[in-house]
Amino acid sequence: MKLVLVRHGESVWNKKNIFTGWTDVGLTEKGIEEAKEAGRRLKNKNFSFTICHTSILKRAIETMDYIFDEMQIKPQIYKTYQLNERHYGALQGLNKEEMAEKVGAEQVKKWRRSLRERPPALSLDDERHPQHNPLFKNIKNLPASESLADTMDRVVDYYEKEIKLQILNGEDIIIVAHGNSLRALVAYLENYNEEQILALNIPTGIPLVYEIDKNIKILKKYYLE
Repeated sequence: MKLVLVRHGESVWNKKNIFTGWTDVGLTEKGIEEAKEAGRRLKNKNFSFTICHTSILKRAIETMDYIFDEMQIKPQIYKTYQLNERHYGALQGLNKEEMAEKVGAEQVKKWRRSLRERPPALSLDDERHPQHNPLFKNIKNLPASESLADTMDRVVDYYEKEIKLQILNGEDIIIVAHGNSLRALVAYLENYNEEQILALNIPTGIPLVYEIDKNIKILKKYYLE
């Protein structure tokens, strides 16, 4: 069996090098083309899917839509905040290079790559806090900031309760999500240590394929380039 992970194509804030998190921005023209190319690569290699899991953020949903338009398939779709990007707290909307100049590159690297470092939290009255966005109105315990470990907790919980059972039932599954939610899942699937997590990066728009056996043991892993 195969499990495929795809990080959304380049977003407007990816291009501007801005911390995005739960901010709901769309794709750039390049991001749209990356999504279409992912769909073409999957179609050319005869992939097909019965189920897709994605986040509730439009950059992931748009990527999913472009992939399926290219593949000409209509799998069952599950959308969940548990696959959202990591919440970057008070860093959301700020330029990464400017923050590196302000607080130091090493601190920014910890915020971005480490397992347990949380960025500064948003206050409840900050308009960027997710409680002010109707998109998140039905979510309990909204985060004001998350470490990668926090993100991993919600991603792994969803994987164990939903995705894993579908894999065991023989479904062909694609997950279209975000850099950090997919880093969290990859780290869990491959039992990465903190040093490996620090170095892990998921490129935009390139399908990551896991070939697995009926017990979800990884037999092979590769990018569809």
